[in-house]
Order: sequence, then structure tokens, then C-alpha cells
Amino acid sequence: MSADMPDLQSLWMPFTANRQFKAAPRLLVSAKGMYYTDADGHRLLDGTAGLWCCNAGHGREEIIEAVHRQMRELDYAPPFQMGHPLAFEAARRLAALMPAGLDRIFFTNSGSESVDTALKIVLAYHRARGEGQRTRFIGRERGYHGVGFGGMSVGGIGTNRRAYAANLMPGVDHLASTLNIAEAAYSRGQPAWGAHLADELERLLALHDPSTVAGVIVEPMAGSAGVIVPPVGYLERLRELCTRHGIPLIFDEVITAFGRLGAATAAQRFGVTPDLLTMAKGVNNAAIPMGAVAVSRTIHDTIMAAGPDNAIEFFHGYTYSGHPAAAAAAVATLDLYEKEGLFARAARLEPVFESAVHGLRGAPHVKDIRNIGMAAAIELEPRAGQPGARAYEAFLACLKAGVLVRFTGDILAFSPPLIIDEAQIGVLFSTVKTALDSLD
Repeated sequence: MSADMPDLQSLWMPFTANRQFKAAPRLLVSAKGMYYTDADGHRLLDGTAGLWCCNAGHGREEIIEAVHRQMRELDYAPPFQMGHPLAFEAARRLAALMPAGLDRIFFTNSGSESVDTALKIVLAYHRARGEGQRTRFIGRERGYHGVGFGGMSVGGIGTNRRAYAANLMPGVDHLASTLNIAEAAYSRGQPAWGAHLADELERLLALHDPSTVAGVIVEPMAGSAGVIVPPVGYLERLRELCTRHGIPLIFDEVITAFGRLGAATAAQRFGVTPDLLTMAKGVNNAAIPMGAVAVSRTIHDTIMAAGPDNAIEFFHGYTYSGHPAAAAAAVATLDLYEKEGLFARAARLEPVFESAVHGLRGAPHVKDIRNIGMAAAIELEPRAGQPGARAYEAFLACLKAGVLVRFTGDILAFSPPLIIDEAQIGVLFSTVKTALDSLD
């Protein structure tokens, strides 16, 4: 490591084994296009779009210039009872990308904030229409919805919930996970098995009484738990049941929006329209923290009509909602997506990406491979008594070879920038193959 290593002690790193990291730090110091550069000057092919974020690649001059211009013109404007033009323009542009009818945009600063905001909007909607008894939410096992107390409550990842179990929202239940390796291992795209798992919602509604249920929230594709792809017909069945019982359906698209699945949203990829859709990450290529919730006009207008015109309709928001620099980055990013046709590019590359990742079937320790769009996961057999060790060692081996991948438990996950080319896809997965060959 270089001699100008910073003092590492003051920073408590998020979602990190801090002691392990600080014993052998991995520092990224610059990025451009498809590559990071680390503190030793080594180039790393980015196989993760940072953290599902930089769909247009790194260091895009168009975004940089837009942020610079905006900061010179207006560095900050209060979002409460005031506004600035670019926030309205960013909202208009986002609304135009969303599924039909989801054209009201509430800005946040992260995926976690977007989820908590969506839950609050749903509760406000029911209260506005005289059904305040609808307070229960239904999430799904292995679902990840951020780290707000609302998101952890509806989320279904045990390690994300365990320390805070006593303080989570009451009245939350969970659908079963759709991942079943015994029935659907090595599925390419949507598994054929598993649509019936959506019927679990009918059982939960009967158990709790549908009139008490405020909303159902799922990731169309669960990313953080290792690219869990919805079975054919599963989302359609959830939509049907929610509509039948007057329950808003929330899609958490913090990971899947903005081209990851070859369309503007997963909702459009799967042909299923929710009532609310959360987003963050790719909304402005991660240049400035930003998130948003797209809300159906029906829900929005119901809340708007519940009181006098001079009353605050929805008691919620953030100091930095629609921040001028973030809004500038969002508009510039949406311009790039359109100009370069990145969503369509992802759709064209999907078969190449799919073939490359499934080419690792039969590699040492591989027990399952899953993919859809420009996202994939390779699940490894855990080493006896050392869960997660193999994936971590594979991650380090790839890093040493000049490729950045992501690991979670014993799963390697891949979500490269949408500007990746076929040759780089080949390098990504040939490096992973070499890393797996080296593991015991």
C-alpha cells in the first residue's frame, strides 16, 4: 500500500468487517468509464457498478459539468414551502420514465429513505380515505428494503433485523422467499417453478383480515440477497390479489430501476404495474445522494384532497430532498441514458451476459447460477464450519487479478455498468473462473 495511506481509525465503516478491512485495507482513489483505480495504481474492472449504482459508468463529464454549473448557480434551496426549478424538472423527467399512472414523484436521499417514505405514503392514503385501521404491512423473506426502521421491519434478512428486533414496526408479516435451488437451480431468467408461492399472500390476508392490511412490498428482483428472480407469473398473481383486496402494491426498485433489467423499471420488464415504486442508486448515477418514490395519481390525489388547500398534506420529508446538485445530476444522467440508449443496450447484451455467467456451471464449488438483465449471482457451496469464507476468498482473488465483484454470504453477485462491452464481460467471468479454480 502507498506511503500516503490515510489514518483509518476514525471512520466506522458501514456494512463492513471493520477489523478485517483495516488489517488489509482496500482503497479506491479514482474511477473512469468501466474501471476503478486503487491506492496502488492498479486498474480494476468494475463488475458491480459500484454498488448497483453507476449504470452509465464512472466519471461521466456530462454529469460532472451539470453539478458544477448548478453549484455555481444555486448550492441549496429549502425544500419545505419553497422550491427550485431543477427539482421540478427532474421529477417531470422521472415521471415520464415510470409505468403509466405513476407520475407523482417524492424525492428522498437514499433507498432506505425511499422505502420508509413509501410506507408512510400508504398509511397516509388509507387515513385520507377513512380506512385508518389499515396499518399492517406484508414483506417477503430475504427481501432487503434498507436500514430505516420501516425498511428493516418489512425486510426479511435475519442479520439486518436481529439486533433491532424488539424495536421494529408491529403488525408485519412476510411471504416466503421464492428462492428454491432444489426446484429451480441454474435458471436462465425467470424460473418456471414457483408462481404458486404468491398464493401465500391469500393465506396471510385471510389470517390477518384484508381490511387491516395497508400494503404489500417486494423487490421485483431481490438483489441484495443474491439476485433472486421472480418465477413466471408470480408478480402477476401478487398484483391480482392486491387489486382484489384494495391493497397498494409497492415495488422496491432501488436496484432494478434504470436499465438493470433492460428496461426503465422492472415493472415494465415484467409487465406488472405497482401502486408505488421506490428508486435510488441509478437515478443520478450515484453522483450525489438521491432517491425517490413514484406514486400513482390515485394515491397522490386522495391524499391531496383530504384537507384544505393551505394545509400540509403529508407530514414527511428530508432537508436535502430534491437537492439542487442531486437534481442536476439526475437530469444529466437521464439525458445520458436516453442519448446512449443504455436500457436497450442492456437488453441486447443480456444474452451475452447470461451465456458467460452460465459458462461457469461445473466450476469448483458452484451450486447455483441465477441471472436476469445485467444482473447475475453465483452461489457457492459453503466451506464446512466457515460460512462465507469461499465467496470472500473468491472476491479477494478477483480483486488481485484486477476485477471488482461483490460477495454476500457465499454468493458472488455481478451488476456491471451498462456501458460494459462483450470483451469486458468475457474478462469478468474468466477471472471469476480462475478465482474459483484456486479455492479449496
